[in-house]
Amino acid sequence: MANELTQGSVVKTMLRFAVPMVLGGLLQQCYNVADTLIVGQFLGADALAAVGSAFSLMNFLTSILLGLAMGSGTVFSIRFGQKDQLGLKEGILASFALLSVVTIGINILVFIGIDWIIWILCTPANLVIMMREYLIVIFAGLIGVFLYNFFASLLRSLGNSLVPLLFLAISAIMNIILDLWFVAGLNRGVAGAAEATVISQYVSGIGIAIYTRIKFPELVKRDKAVRFRLKRMKEITSFSALTCLQQSIMNLGILAVQGLVNSFGTTVMAAFAAAVKIDAFAYLPVQDFGNAFSIFTAQNFGAGKTERIKKGIRIAIFISMAYSLFVSLCVFVFAKPLMTLFIDAQETAVIAEGVRYLRIEGSFYFLIGILFLLYGLYRALGKPAMSVVLTIVSLGIRVALAYAFAAIPAFGVVGIWWSVPIGWLLADVFGTVYYFVKRKSLIV
Repeated sequence: MANELTQGSVVKTMLRFAVPMVLGGLLQQCYNVADTLIVGQFLGADALAAVGSAFSLMNFLTSILLGLAMGSGTVFSIRFGQKDQLGLKEGILASFALLSVVTIGINILVFIGIDWIIWILCTPANLVIMMREYLIVIFAGLIGVFLYNFFASLLRSLGNSLVPLLFLAISAIMNIILDLWFVAGLNRGVAGAAEATVISQYVSGIGIAIYTRIKFPELVKRDKAVRFRLKRMKEITSFSALTCLQQSIMNLGILAVQGLVNSFGTTVMAAFAAAVKIDAFAYLPVQDFGNAFSIFTAQNFGAGKTERIKKGIRIAIFISMAYSLFVSLCVFVFAKPLMTLFIDAQETAVIAEGVRYLRIEGSFYFLIGILFLLYGLYRALGKPAMSVVLTIVSLGIRVALAYAFAAIPAFGVVGIWWSVPIGWLLADVFGTVYYFVKRKSLIV
C-alpha cells in the first residue's frame, strides 16, 4: 500500500513512516554485526580484524548502490507528491537500468582487483589469506544488495516503509542462524560468515522484488506509454550520481581512515572493528530518521506544501536531538560491557582501546544527528550537491586531521578518534548557516 506523507499530523505521519525505516536500518546492520559477534567469539581476534576491515570496504561499495537508490527515491517521492504517474513509471525504468549497469560494473572491478584492494587497505601479512577468503564470497552478494536497496527505495518513496522492514527481518534472522551453523557448526571459518550474509542478502533482495511486482504491477510491468527517455535518465542520473557521490565520499573517507587504523596493528584494528559496529548501531537510527525525513520533505516539496516542510524541520530536529543525547549517555556509561559482546574479556588491550574510541565518539552523536537531517533536507529540496559539499567538509576534515594527529606522538591513535566529531561540528555549522542565508529561495 502506498501512503501520502502530505496529509495528517506532521508528528504522527513522520514517526509512523520513520520508525520502520529505523528498525530496518538496525536489522540491516545485523548482517555484519552477526558476523563480528560470531567471528570474534569463535574464530578469535585475527579473524575479527580481517572481517572488520572488510566491513569498511563493503560499506563503501554498498554506499554506491545505496546512494543511487536514495537519489532515485527522491525523484520518485517528488513525482508521487506531484501525482505524475507517467513520470514516476519512466523514472523507475531509468533508475533500474542505471543501477543494473553500475552493479555489474562494480562486480567485475572488485573481482579483478581483489589483491590490489587488500594491499591498499594496508592489511597485515598474517591477515591477507583470511581477508581474501572473506572478500571473494562477500563480493558475490552485491546483486542482492542492489535488488533490495532499489525496491526498498521505491516502496519508501511511495510512503511504504513497513514492507522493506519485514523482508529485512526475515533475512536478518536467517543470517544469524546461518552464521552460527556455518561458523560454529560446520567450521567454515570467515568464508562461512560471508556465505551466511550473501544468502540472506539474496533472500531480502529477490523477495522484495517479487513482492513489488505482485502488489504494484502498474509500476514495474511493461506499458506502451512508458518509454526509456533521455530526459528521465538525465534527471535520475543527476540526483542519483550526486547522492551516490555523497555516500561514496562518506565511506571512502572512512575507508581511508581504516587504512590508517590498520597501520597501528592488530590490537587497534580489532578494537576499531568492534567499536564501529557499536557506533553504527548507536547513531544508525538518526541516519535512517534523516532518510525518512528526506522522503517526507520530498513528497511535500512535490506537493508544494512549504509550511508543512517548515514544521517538519522543527519536529525532526527535536526528535533527533532527544534520541542522540539519550544514546550518547548509554554508550558512554556502558562502553566496556558493549565491547565485551564482541571481544573476549581476556583481550584487555583491545577492549580498553575500544572503550576509549566509544567514549570520544559517543559524546557527540547529536552532531551527526543534525548532519543527517541536513543531508536529507538538501536532497529533498532538489539541492543534492549541497549534501555532497557537507560530506566533503565533514570527511575531508576528518581524514586530514586523522592523518595529522596520528603523526604526532602525543596524540597517536587517539587523534584519529577526535578527528571525527570535529568534522561533524564544522559541517553542521556550514550547513546551518547556508540554510538560514538561502532559506527563502530553498523553500518557496
